[in-house]
Amino acid sequence: MTTSYLSVDGGRIAYEVAGDGPLVVCVPGMGDVRQVFRNTAPALVAAGYRVAVMDLRGHGESDTTFTTYDDPSAARDLLALIDHLGGPAVVLGSSMGAATAVLAATERPAAVTGFVLLGPFVRGGPSGFAALMVKLAFLKPWGPAFWRSYYKKFYPGRPPADLAEHIERIGRSQARPGAWTAFKRTAFAGHGESAAVVDRVRGVPTLVVMGEKDPDWKDPVAEANWLADTLDGELLLVPDAGHYPMAEYPETVGPAVVAFVGKVTARA
Repeated sequence: MTTSYLSVDGGRIAYEVAGDGPLVVCVPGMGDVRQVFRNTAPALVAAGYRVAVMDLRGHGESDTTFTTYDDPSAARDLLALIDHLGGPAVVLGSSMGAATAVLAATERPAAVTGFVLLGPFVRGGPSGFAALMVKLAFLKPWGPAFWRSYYKKFYPGRPPADLAEHIERIGRSQARPGAWTAFKRTAFAGHGESAAVVDRVRGVPTLVVMGEKDPDWKDPVAEANWLADTLDGELLLVPDAGHYPMAEYPETVGPAVVAFVGKVTARA
């Protein structure tokens, strides 16, 4: 797919779009790039959907010129992309992309018809060892190299065959002028805004997908159950997966996502 750019306040958001049909927009998490959906997006396209995958501010191929890098800013970018592509849309949010989706639906309920929240952060942040590792990642001089090394730990079950290539892609993104600063500002923004309003989107069709070995949570199963209960949503637990279950176990997560999106779009 070819990279396109959407101009928003402060810079440009990079995205790709493919397929025809109801719109699905995929939002990656902090420290990652849109290719994290490299298995999920083609499955949705093949199932008859128009699928857009975007980069967060300062990540991937999006500009590093922005003055804000928090969840509300990402939500505004998501809504701008949905509008640009002629939404509404089902939103797939990975990690902090889940907070982005929740805030977008709170701001404009008609723009978001459903959620798939993967390894979701809508409150708090990494705890324990994971929190320490995130802090160490931002210490000089090893920051970017440390992050690329630590990123592998998000895949404790069955790391994808192309993980090294994906990490190289992340490294190229973070080597751009201003990108590492953008990453740090994103990482320390927190998720207080989405935590405060998550109960307001209860009833929006939701699928929560959590790896049972997600290292970002002390008890990922408890976190997934809390979110699914809060949103009255469906839950898919992937036993051996970490923070990116759609990349580790695409044969499990992909069909579940396609089936769920089908149910959501059938209601529209």
